[in-house]
Amino acid sequence: HAAAYVISALRVAWYKVYKPLEFYCAYFTARPEDVEVSVLMKGREGVRTYIRDIKAKGKEATPKETAVYNNMLIFNEIMARGIEILPINLKKSHATKYLPEDGKIRLPFGALGGVGTNAAVALYDAASKGDYISKEEFQVASGVTKSVIEALNKVGALDELPDTNQMTLF
Repeated sequence: HAAAYVISALRVAWYKVYKPLEFYCAYFTARPEDVEVSVLMKGREGVRTYIRDIKAKGKEATPKETAVYNNMLIFNEIMARGIEILPINLKKSHATKYLPEDGKIRLPFGALGGVGTNAAVALYDAASKGDYISKEEFQVASGVTKSVIEALNKVGALDELPDTNQMTLF
């Protein structure tokens, strides 16, 4: 029984060393919770600042902050290895899978705080069905709440869409 664990650990280690992009995508796809997208979009320095801030809090850090801290340590490792984190994108992001893309990792809809699995799948399905002319139309098509659309908007995933279908002439 112990030999099976050792062989499994060797396989994991091999992938982490020789196929790091695929390893990290699989790792975070299996553990999708406790990721702070807004921190990741600030790059490695933003991640390192977050790590320092939570470390400075010590035992005063909330359990959620501690869980995010642990994942930020891994994202710091990813970025130290030269792998970039790509933002959530309506056309390229998956619902729950972290995808390798041109040597980088594309964040899924589910990585966003407050977006559960059902909402992530609804966003992915709506995004893959076609082009939208506004955030309002995308929200109606996906059936998600306004707070989910606001969270997507906050991280810049909906920047190319206007707020409503209404046009102004002047």
